[in-house]
Amino acid sequence: METLEQTPEALQRKLYFLLEQLQDMARELPPKYQMRVPIELLSGLANCLLNDTVFEIVKGLMEIQHVTEKHLFQQRLQIINKHTLEIQEMINTTPNPAQQEIKRNVLLKRHKEELKQTDMKLVIQLDQKVSDQQDTLEKAGVPGFFVTNKPIEIKVQMYLLDFILRLSKMDIP
Repeated sequence: METLEQTPEALQRKLYFLLEQLQDMARELPPKYQMRVPIELLSGLANCLLNDTVFEIVKGLMEIQHVTEKHLFQQRLQIINKHTLEIQEMINTTPNPAQQEIKRNVLLKRHKEELKQTDMKLVIQLDQKVSDQQDTLEKAGVPGFFVTNKPIEIKVQMYLLDFILRLSKMDIP
C-alpha cells in the first residue's frame, strides 16, 4: 500500500507555493488591509494549510453558514407572509373603506415594528455565527483568527477566508 507521507522536499515546495499564492492575494488587498496581513501571518497560514484539515474546516463552516442563512431568510419570509395574510383578512372582514384605512395603518405600523424586531434578532444570530466561526478557526490554530467584533478585524478575517477558499480550488503541487 502506498503511503501518503510527503517527502520534506515536497512539503517545502508546497509551502513555498502556498506562501507565494498568499502573498500575491495579499497584494490585491486595499492598502489599509495589506498592512494588517504581515508576512509572518501569511507564512503561518501557509504552514497551517500544508495538510487539508483547514480547507475541510472552512468548507464545513461555509456549508453551515449557508444553511443558517437560508433558515433565517425563511423565518423572515414567514413573518412577511403572515403580515400579508393579516392585511387580507382585515380587508375581507372590514367592509367600510374608511375603517379599512384606519385598521390598515395600525397593522402596517405594527408590522413594521415586528419586522424590525425580527431583523434585529436575525442579525444577532448571524453575529453569533461569526463568533462561532472565529472560535472554531482559532481552536484549529489558524493564524489571524480570534473572536472579535471589530469591523476591520472581521474584514481581514473575511479576506483570509477568501484566500483559503481560493487556495482550496487550486491544484497545489
